[in-house]
Amino acid sequence: MATIQVEKRKRGIFGWIVAMLFWGFNVLMAVWVLSFWGSLGGLYDQSEDQYVQAGTAIGGTIGTGMLFALWFFGAMILGLMMFFTRGKKVITTREFSD
Repeated sequence: MATIQVEKRKRGIFGWIVAMLFWGFNVLMAVWVLSFWGSLGGLYDQSEDQYVQAGTAIGGTIGTGMLFALWFFGAMILGLMMFFTRGKKVITTREFSD
């Protein structure tokens, strides 16, 4: 017989709330970035002036950088909270035959 010890983490209610906030934030940010890029494409295509198109491209780049920075820092903060609320270790022992 072989014995295997399996380690799992048991989250509490607060840990699950933090985990849902983390994943919800990441989905929300992905939707926000994609909708921002979609609206930029529409603005760029509507304008015929090259200066307006250049301004749209530059502003879109700055806006995208700001959104990515917000996404990064928010994900880091919520990710650390998710790590620290992961719960206690629960070790289970399983025996099986070879």
